[in-house]
Amino acid sequence: MLAVLSGCATNPVTGKKQLSLIPESQELSIGSEQYKPTQQTQGGRFYLDPDLNQYVAEIGQKLAKVSDRPDLPYEFVVLNSSVPNAWALPGGKIAINRGLLTEFEDEAQLASVIGHEIVHAAARHSVQRMQQGMLISAGVAGLGFALSDNEWAGLIMGGAAMGAQLALAQYSQGDELESDHYGIRYMKEAGYDPQAAVELQQLFVELSEGRETSFIEGMFATHPPSMKRVRENQKLVDKIGAGGYRGREEYQNKTAYLRKIQPAYDAQDEAMKLASDDKFDQAIAKINEAIKIEPDEAAFYSLRGRIYKAQEKPEKAEADFDKATSLYPEMFTYQLHSGLNALGLNKLDKAKERLNKANETVPTSIAYLRLGDIAVRQNRRDNAIQYYSTAAKAEGQIAQEAKQKLAKLTQN
Repeated sequence: MLAVLSGCATNPVTGKKQLSLIPESQELSIGSEQYKPTQQTQGGRFYLDPDLNQYVAEIGQKLAKVSDRPDLPYEFVVLNSSVPNAWALPGGKIAINRGLLTEFEDEAQLASVIGHEIVHAAARHSVQRMQQGMLISAGVAGLGFALSDNEWAGLIMGGAAMGAQLALAQYSQGDELESDHYGIRYMKEAGYDPQAAVELQQLFVELSEGRETSFIEGMFATHPPSMKRVRENQKLVDKIGAGGYRGREEYQNKTAYLRKIQPAYDAQDEAMKLASDDKFDQAIAKINEAIKIEPDEAAFYSLRGRIYKAQEKPEKAEADFDKATSLYPEMFTYQLHSGLNALGLNKLDKAKERLNKANETVPTSIAYLRLGDIAVRQNRRDNAIQYYSTAAKAEGQIAQEAKQKLAKLTQN
């Protein structure tokens, strides 16, 4: 009983008592350490438009200042994912996908989503889910041409997997209602029209009833909409009063470039679907359309490289993977694809360099396994044992292969 009582704390947003087994210092540490790796597992930064990232960050900071935890080290980033979603890690580390930004009409609607995510962070909802053991399984993908931006999720190891779990886990109805309520209050305090939050929630309900696939895979999977939320939100807005800044013209101007190149991402999404159906020639034609529209997008070259590799054209794949890594060298998936392809070409030094680079940001069992293979071929037995031992700590086929190779190596 004393242990339980010592773990009680006051929710900084609601003022209610709640179990608190994770101290604030650890909360901040988790968010800080997992923010960048989690971005990578969700598509990486949308680096093509720094001004858009700055705009979103400014709105976020404006709302954070009026929150119940204004001193958290808040950060905001736009991610390069077509999946309409947003998420918050402990400590105020918040992300919003470009696929959601194209759904908004004005700044107030964007503010409603950011305010909602700020509450998730300020009220320690992610920390509460960690305490209650509500993390989802990390092994949700990893199958060839996955139609999500999380194709390596099942192979991610270590702390990076925790961040991905937190970002993808579903919130309870209570957490959602709480985030709606206080997020609307933050909007009002920051000068935005809180009616925008009601409008957006109503839209989400309509899209969910219409089975909007992209939203089901994204926003609705982690933030389930309901008419109860719409009614509760409207009740609050009626109480505190509608009216305030909407910022339609400003929002349209700030997102103009994103909307201009949206056809390129539509073509990319189509190419991924064609490739998943083994229609590789059509997929190549479609991704070429995307590259013609926006030749500086690393994701397009990486996808084309994957398609070439599937067609058993590793030399062409290599050129595209090199282009992708040159445009966005921090992105672990581009380094990983490049390294695996280089290994297939027997370019061991290049493969080793790229796989190690990938592991610096997001360690994966497949990278460790293949680094072990490279070490064996280069007669570096001790390194191979180390790599195989690390890969063996994972689950599934990769771990089994690592264990078999490790056993064979240690028996000799």
